[in-house]
Amino acid sequence: MREDPVRVLIVDDHPMVRQGLGAFLALAQDLSLVGEASDVQGAVEEARRLQPDVVLLDLVLPGARGAQAVTALRAACPGARILVLTSFGEPERIQEAVVAGACGYLLKTVDPEDLLRAVRQVASGLSVLDQGALAAATRPAARRLPTGEVLTGREMEVLGLISQGLGNREIADRLSIAEKTVKVHVGRIYGKLGAQGRAHALVLAARAGLVSIAQDEGPA
Repeated sequence: MREDPVRVLIVDDHPMVRQGLGAFLALAQDLSLVGEASDVQGAVEEARRLQPDVVLLDLVLPGARGAQAVTALRAACPGARILVLTSFGEPERIQEAVVAGACGYLLKTVDPEDLLRAVRQVASGLSVLDQGALAAATRPAARRLPTGEVLTGREMEVLGLISQGLGNREIADRLSIAEKTVKVHVGRIYGKLGAQGRAHALVLAARAGLVSIAQDEGPA
């Protein structure tokens, strides 16, 4: 169990947002606000200086937009876990941020307690996605692979959840379908990708641009 508080750096160009987030963090004894920044350059400097555990990052900032900010922070502080907190939930933004190295993506409509919980989860090595963002990110239209095979929308949903580290039973619960149905989808995904197992499927899917495995995905 972690003894030291999780060190958090807030990056947002709105002072009121930073103030509000800081106030929420102050309520949690296991979380500690170590710094703030209002633009990408300042965020990079502070991340390099403070070496936070978690960076709470807005995606639209002076100096860079979207995935550029994630990339810059990852380079400045490789050990930090980046949790995006934004007003934008478009699938393209989510995918770009996750591929760039963000390990969490939440919308600013998130409940304060859920936000604190997400910070803790991200700090512990888990990935976190807002339910609305997850739905948007894992329900694209059927995708054609380099092999010529096509993943259906449902298969893309299952693949997206696999990439989040979920097992078959957890996927079944999330999608409200039978576990044996999940196994059928997983088998078809393996076949279409030419994969020998979960880890192999994630590697092949990442190469095809379907998922990101930049962070730990959990047990294979």
